[in-house]
Amino acid sequence: MFTVIGTISLAIWIYLAVAHGGFWQARKFMLPEGEGEPHAVRVAAVVPARDEAVVVARCVTSLLSQKDVELELFLVDDNSTDGTAEVARGAARACGAEARLTVIQGSPLAAGWSGKLWAAQQGVAAATGRRPDFFLLTDADIEHSGAELKELVALAADERLDVASLMVRLYCTSVAERMLIPAFVFFFFKLYPPRWISDAKRKVAGAAGGCILIRPEALEKAGGIEAVRREVIDDCALAQAVKQSGGRAWLGLAGETHSIRPYETFAEIGRMISRSAFNQLQHSAALLALSFMGMTLIYLAPVLLLFSRSLPGAIMGVAAWLVMVACYLPLVRYYRLPALWAFTLPAAAVFYMGATFHSAMKYWRGKGGEWKGRVQDPSRSA
Repeated sequence: MFTVIGTISLAIWIYLAVAHGGFWQARKFMLPEGEGEPHAVRVAAVVPARDEAVVVARCVTSLLSQKDVELELFLVDDNSTDGTAEVARGAARACGAEARLTVIQGSPLAAGWSGKLWAAQQGVAAATGRRPDFFLLTDADIEHSGAELKELVALAADERLDVASLMVRLYCTSVAERMLIPAFVFFFFKLYPPRWISDAKRKVAGAAGGCILIRPEALEKAGGIEAVRREVIDDCALAQAVKQSGGRAWLGLAGETHSIRPYETFAEIGRMISRSAFNQLQHSAALLALSFMGMTLIYLAPVLLLFSRSLPGAIMGVAAWLVMVACYLPLVRYYRLPALWAFTLPAAAVFYMGATFHSAMKYWRGKGGEWKGRVQDPSRSA
């Protein structure tokens, strides 16, 4: 039996390594660098912000300091209580670009909308009158590199992309972040291989909500923000809507554009995962059970087989674990961590399984998708 389990686990990892869109080859999905010629396009950046006073100044400054991009910033103050709007205006004044910042006082949350999307809808509505070539949908905790927005615009313009998204470099300093943040990106890319997203023949579509560049006409054709207004995993839902309507999509890794929001403890990261994990499984107990079985076979079996009394099983387990490490290493290196962190992926998988179960429990208790005082994924039976 141990030999059979080991053989299946190794076979899965060989498939993932050679036939699953090369999802693990992080460097191949980096945003292409290069000066090139600036593209004369107008970008309207829309930033929903709810109680983001701690981080919003750096976000605003980074956006209004972009070079070779004609950018206007529309910040939607989503009923903040910490002075987010004032901090944003102060940052715009400090970099001499107050005229390019529009602060919108968000309306109370409309029924049937998630909070972030309702704020984004108001920002997009205000920005549409400026007739931009692109909307940039981004978060208040993202600090944009001085060159990468220009490069993303150039990529979208040159490749005629309808939606281009960057998985920004997430905060990764504490022990919890080092163990779990690269794993988060690894699991995400396994679900949404960037190469498959770019392939018009495949249905797979995904985006990273921290940085989405989208053409207004593509957004309108996909049904607008309203088309995904109830979605918890709104970034991927938006990319799916664009691709289903005939649009071209791209997802890649940022070089220096990064999140400035830390998740320093295991508990904080667990809450972040719990917001959407069970939604990803379509609120299905059956899919939850199947995912646990799959995660056990893929990530845990190679380690557990080392303690079996079956030499062939142990050999298969070692081989599977080494392929796992080889696949995970590029993302570990992307996060500038020592190679030994690549061996911790099974432990990270255990944590994610626990967080997914917690996500299911929250949903069944009527508190699914809880974020900043709002329940965004309520159970219908709660």
